[in-house]
Amino acid sequence: MTDNVVVETPAASDASERPGGVQGVSAVRTKRGVRRPLGTANVRLGGDGLWGVWQERNRSRTIHHTIREVRAAGNLDNLRAVAQPGSPVASEREAQGAAPTEYRGRYPFLDTDVFKTLEGIAYEIGRGEAAAETTDFFEEAVTLLESAQQDDGYLNSYFQAETVDKQPWEDLAWGHELYNLGHLIQAAVAASRQMGDRRLLDIASRFADLAVRKLGPDGQNAVDGHPEAEMALVELFRETGNRDYLTLAELLVDRRGHGTVELRVFPAEYFQDNAPFRELDSVTGHAVRMAYLAAGATDVALENGDETLLEASERLWRDMSRTKLYITGGLGSRHSDEAIGDRFELPSERSYSETCAAIATMQWAWRLHLATGDTHYLDAFETVLYNAYAAGLSSDGCAFFYDNPLQRRPDHQQRTGAEPDGEILRRAWFVCPCCPPNIVRWMSELQDYVATTGVGTDENTLFIGQYTTANIDSDGLSLDMQTAYPFEGDIRLTVNASEGASRTLALRVPAWCHSATVTVNGENPAAGAATADGWLRVEREWAVGDSVELHLDMPVRAHGSHPAVDGTRGAIAIARGPLVFAAEQEDNEAPLDDIVVSVDDVSRARVVPTDLDGHAETQAVAIVLPATIAATRADSELYPELTSGRAASAGTVNPSAATPDASPTQLALIPYYLWGNREPLTMRVWLRRDIPSVTTERK
Repeated sequence: MTDNVVVETPAASDASERPGGVQGVSAVRTKRGVRRPLGTANVRLGGDGLWGVWQERNRSRTIHHTIREVRAAGNLDNLRAVAQPGSPVASEREAQGAAPTEYRGRYPFLDTDVFKTLEGIAYEIGRGEAAAETTDFFEEAVTLLESAQQDDGYLNSYFQAETVDKQPWEDLAWGHELYNLGHLIQAAVAASRQMGDRRLLDIASRFADLAVRKLGPDGQNAVDGHPEAEMALVELFRETGNRDYLTLAELLVDRRGHGTVELRVFPAEYFQDNAPFRELDSVTGHAVRMAYLAAGATDVALENGDETLLEASERLWRDMSRTKLYITGGLGSRHSDEAIGDRFELPSERSYSETCAAIATMQWAWRLHLATGDTHYLDAFETVLYNAYAAGLSSDGCAFFYDNPLQRRPDHQQRTGAEPDGEILRRAWFVCPCCPPNIVRWMSELQDYVATTGVGTDENTLFIGQYTTANIDSDGLSLDMQTAYPFEGDIRLTVNASEGASRTLALRVPAWCHSATVTVNGENPAAGAATADGWLRVEREWAVGDSVELHLDMPVRAHGSHPAVDGTRGAIAIARGPLVFAAEQEDNEAPLDDIVVSVDDVSRARVVPTDLDGHAETQAVAIVLPATIAATRADSELYPELTSGRAASAGTVNPSAATPDASPTQLALIPYYLWGNREPLTMRVWLRRDIPSVTTERK
């Protein structure tokens, strides 16, 4: 699909003409590719839709919780301790006779917890909805960053700390300096675009200028051990028009894979340094690093019109989505190195599926969609959002999963994030707290991913790719979207304003939906059939009051898995719409490990309301269906010998088969993202399927 790349003038070419910044611009601002994201100011989420509810919870609870945890962890103290001589912060510390302060925390990238939080806060301030505590934190953090930045632009409180022996740039493999820079840039771009505040942008640009001198065309041939700066540098180019940043991003993408990273502890695959990105056989290594690198490479491909780089990104995505993604959209099956694993290596109980990897996967999917227009990427984005990402946050917005398994056994005791003590399920904070502030920033910018406009032959088309209650403005056409999605499949769009010109409205038909219908003002439109590319298009001269109703048929579905996925062979998963469902022991009398489900059982499922989401504004749903209890004998062998039925007339019942007193039961499931908000009991996404007929013979 690379022939869809459109080469145009850089989006940021007018940057010098807007010194105060342009407010309400989306997180990814490109004028290349075949889709253009609407600005943040053009999409406003409604408070009674799930995205709006999530965003309000983020604003009123998660951000405040994160601010308190960041303060308590000492992240601001680390910046305060390295304030430059002569700065107000340094002068205040000197007046107090402060001694050198130990760097607080285990890792050299803890400044990013501040940056990601600031990125989310910038959206809330820009909307005029931030509380005083939120605004005060933003101002305090910006002041500290201005004071901590060195004259040459360097900024990293770990390497600047007097009590840390390491020097800047001496440990690129594990120092995370460009990773820090990347998150600083993204916070700075958000502040510029949402608030019209360029203070962080000036800080980030000075640090980026130093990185260009250090690692650019005339600098060291090296890369950071943790990709992230690539997509941030491209966005800084889009915001400022300085092509040096795009050049550095391109260099960082193409240098990796040539043995560029100094190896310690983990092999080259961990750092995606085993082969150049364009030649990688499959996504590999640390999951977050891989997806961040791929998102950055896609950005570079977009801005440079680099078809071979885009082809590599699409090829890697296809391989990942077909062989390495969990049904929830989670990425990463190995705890030891937070890595992706081999093809079809997808064990349920050992699913790592880090929350940060879910965000990175969505960032990659979004950029591929902008580049190609393919709805497959929006389908994947949706799956990840409602499952692998949403599961990372508790219903009250103040506790987090670091890793996101698809099964919890009755005797499982390992804590999330592999931490030895504390809460057994979600926890308030982590020693490595990368996920919580990442959730904060992503929640704040959700509106950026609702709709796009086309280019070329589609330039007169408004594409609505995600469904939630919102108001959407695009070139004189204003729509009010009302829906209970993802719990129900009805979406109503009402025209609030229109300039009267003919426009095409394109509505995504998700891949899971096998029957979609649309009406305009109660009548079936002539162009009412879903097209082969996943969009249902309606073209007309829109008038105020026009109503479009889209119905997406949303039955309960049964899913199996590829035969090569050993971890789920002979099992069944249940989904409805974009939601994957999970069974928790709290809702079921029979032990989950003894419950057997058939495809026929799923066809008789009922959809019922549940209040587990804790929000009166939304009505989540649960699923109830008939099932069978096939109790396992207490004395069953761990590895019994199997024989054919004819040779086992005197054999015993297979431990996995139904006993003579097998009885019917009722199975209740909730959306996977809501699991883990109660007691730490058994949970399953994949359930035992049917009752096998093989028997065993005891020797």
